[in-house]
Amino acid sequence: MRNRLTVAAKSGRVLVSDGAWGTFLQKKGLKQGECPELWNIDRFDDVRDIAAEYIKAGADMVQTNTLGGNSFKLGHYGLSDRVFEINQAAARASRDAAGEDIWVIASMGSSGKLLITGEVTEQELYDAFRDQAIAFESGGADAVCIETMIDIGEAEQAIKAVKENTNLEIICTFTFDLTPKGEYRTMMGALPAQTAKAAIGAGADIVGTNCSNGSDCMIEIVREIKSAAGGVPILVQPNAGLPVNVNGEVVFPETPEETGAAAAVLIKAGANIIGGCCGTTPKHIKAIRATADSFNRGVK
Repeated sequence: MRNRLTVAAKSGRVLVSDGAWGTFLQKKGLKQGECPELWNIDRFDDVRDIAAEYIKAGADMVQTNTLGGNSFKLGHYGLSDRVFEINQAAARASRDAAGEDIWVIASMGSSGKLLITGEVTEQELYDAFRDQAIAFESGGADAVCIETMIDIGEAEQAIKAVKENTNLEIICTFTFDLTPKGEYRTMMGALPAQTAKAAIGAGADIVGTNCSNGSDCMIEIVREIKSAAGGVPILVQPNAGLPVNVNGEVVFPETPEETGAAAAVLIKAGANIIGGCCGTTPKHIKAIRATADSFNRGVK
């Protein structure tokens, strides 16, 4: 039986998250322009099978097929009135695969709207994230992973919405790019330490980073987050390297062996939970699992 995720993350054990979902969906037949989240209803078994594959590879937790599950993103497909149904089904799919021993951390992506331009209000963001979070909890999720964030203000509204309307634990991760000055910053200009402080201040239980960078680039980002986290656990989900174009196809070049080796450095830099983002597969997660196990020997 699983404990609270935050308790486990603070225990000294290195935990393993899952890998990319989009690639898996495409292999199962997701077509360009199709709504990935609608698969939670129309192809429930296929979605559940993705979670099951990552669990088989050694993941301690699995996410949900809901990165674009908020009303803003679903509105592009005329599905904004099905937020609860779609997100609840996604959580149920991952919970069915996870059973009682594996955590389900529901994926909550950005709205695609900008506060700074007045395109959306804080209240509108809050309402959208609240509706998603309530559906996640109803479907059996343990936590929400507010991920791939670029705007601290939006992330704060998401954290607030989850915290005030559910009992779900809260993970918040941002994505960073390397600037010409050699700094890692979000698209809105925030440094890793700044995002960590803001997320923790808003009530996040776990902070971190995902996407945009391969494992090697994430090392410095994790170190910066750790400098501001004050003992709050850190989750990192790198891409399988930086994408390259090979004969018209986007390829992520980092091999599972390279990912497994880099995981050891990420652990030493301060990561408590390691998984993967774009381009990672169950083979990458299996390699991370082996590295985590080597660190966990002797940890109760």
